[in-house]
Amino acid sequence: MGDAHLEPMEANIKDYVALATAANGQIRALAVVNTDIVDEVRHRHQMWPVATAALGRTMAATAMLGAMQKGKEKVTVQIIGDGPLEQIIADADGEGNLRGYVQNPHVDVPHAEQSKLNVKKAIGAGHLWVIRDLGLGEPYRGGVPLVSGEIAEDFANYFARSEQTPSAVALGVLVGVDYRVRASGGLILQLLPDASEGIAIMLEHMVMDLPPISRLIDSGSTPEEIIEQAIGELQPKYLHRLPLRFTCSCSRKRCESALIALGVAELEALIKEQGEAELTCRFCQEQYRFTKEELEALRAQIHRDQPTQ
Repeated sequence: MGDAHLEPMEANIKDYVALATAANGQIRALAVVNTDIVDEVRHRHQMWPVATAALGRTMAATAMLGAMQKGKEKVTVQIIGDGPLEQIIADADGEGNLRGYVQNPHVDVPHAEQSKLNVKKAIGAGHLWVIRDLGLGEPYRGGVPLVSGEIAEDFANYFARSEQTPSAVALGVLVGVDYRVRASGGLILQLLPDASEGIAIMLEHMVMDLPPISRLIDSGSTPEEIIEQAIGELQPKYLHRLPLRFTCSCSRKRCESALIALGVAELEALIKEQGEAELTCRFCQEQYRFTKEELEALRAQIHRDQPTQ
């Protein structure tokens, strides 16, 4: 098995982020469709609908955060709650690479009103964390308590409290009866520092009038069409279009490093008790198997690298 098992897929023509400004630079707008990528993750993890909805919303927001980064600058979103999903992780960068997983993909909770998937109950109370790695050493980490567990409101609260940027956030995932993802995506509208109070009030009403994002995507809307539907009369100017791809950075070499980090005693216990090791990537479910001989070689490497005094 090679070192990098999962080459980035060709960027998906349907899954991308559109970035625009509007109202003469008073508003920043981002919209995303990530339907196919979320469905791929659902398939890899055999996820149940409420987990798919929670992860799809989180990945949509993370993809838009990634589109605000430059190049390989990475943003990681972590939602930790006391509900049965426990934890959601997603990361993205300025090049359109996107991945994510949920701690417990096989969760079922009673539906909310109108037979909606009860993401709030599945997540519970907890925190939303955003970690930005700009490649300058220590990553920047900001977090807020969850205010609703519905994810969109929680991101709006994060932008307002942690980044002092008033924002409207809409996220949506539509899961079919066959568990496949029919639509996934989102919209972020942010007031920039020079925005007038009138624009702020207008934006609030526009967002309230917007149909559910998942319905727009399911009917074929692109990210640009979502922005037009939301704030078309404010004359958006499109700056950037970022194609997305599901990419995982796991590799056999990283797994070797993880096994070496266990130390000699743990490796010896593995060799004696199991005679082999199998590591599974949390993000893409790729499995890496190590034979007894390979484990013994790693143990020997530790001895070589750390000679006894």
